[in-house]
Amino acid sequence: MSIMNKIIASSLPILPKWFAKPFATPYVAGETFEEAKPHIRALNEKGFKTTVDILGEHVKNKEMARTITQHYCNLFYAIKEEQLDCNVSVKPTHIGLDISLAETMANVHRIIQSAKDTDNFLRLDMENSSFTDATLELYNHCINIHPKSGVVFQAYLYRSYNDVMDHTSPQFNARICKGIYKESENIAYQKDSDIVDNFIRIVHKILNDSGYCAIATHDLGLIDKLESWIEENNIQKHHFEFQVLYGVPMSGKLEELLSKGYTVRVYVPFGYAWFDYSIRRLKENPSIIGYVIKNLFKQK
Repeated sequence: MSIMNKIIASSLPILPKWFAKPFATPYVAGETFEEAKPHIRALNEKGFKTTVDILGEHVKNKEMARTITQHYCNLFYAIKEEQLDCNVSVKPTHIGLDISLAETMANVHRIIQSAKDTDNFLRLDMENSSFTDATLELYNHCINIHPKSGVVFQAYLYRSYNDVMDHTSPQFNARICKGIYKESENIAYQKDSDIVDNFIRIVHKILNDSGYCAIATHDLGLIDKLESWIEENNIQKHHFEFQVLYGVPMSGKLEELLSKGYTVRVYVPFGYAWFDYSIRRLKENPSIIGYVIKNLFKQK
């Protein structure tokens, strides 16, 4: 079955979207916030915090980037009205970074004002390395307006540790992930063991400097290593959280972390651009295809 799962996962990009949608459903909470809302609420009721992302990236039209910006602004007010335990994550290229830094700065200014008005938190996602410097500039702008601002660092980039050193402070809030974009060996570690080592080094640095660290990984071994270090060094629970993507199986680890009193946040994507995102997730985890097929043919 695992070979068949991989074959289906590889074939989905060339098949009609109606065929792919049942396989995408586990990873995407819907096409609109109204569809995503019950999933977010259900997670909250189980004890999980959430962050939402409107799917999409690399917008090259100014009017479209401004429309998406307004959607993000509206999202903050909808979260407050619905009283959800949820913050917001934004990809800078979704709001214009492929157009210009100035265009994105104007758009992110509107979004961070909405975060401030609703007393919520904004996270700027990190994309491929060509956007790193600009994303950090956007983050510096946000943090000067509203302290509830954060950014992401990718452990596979050589530069990430030094970037963290340049920003670390008790007010610093960073999500650390391994990194998913294809990057040259000139700027990024290629071996998973090297990436894991750098991930651990970055997390240690942030927590030793009393910053806040969102540990974003599905690597159970890495979680165990960091959890052991956290316990050995008496790191207070309000300085960190664990983060995972919506729909990725974690073998009961998330519930175990919750039972220990740790904060666990689920990254919940929604939007009309669900197809490409879902294909990436399915290629990373083809086993989900077997579960979907079983459900499709299950006797009622």
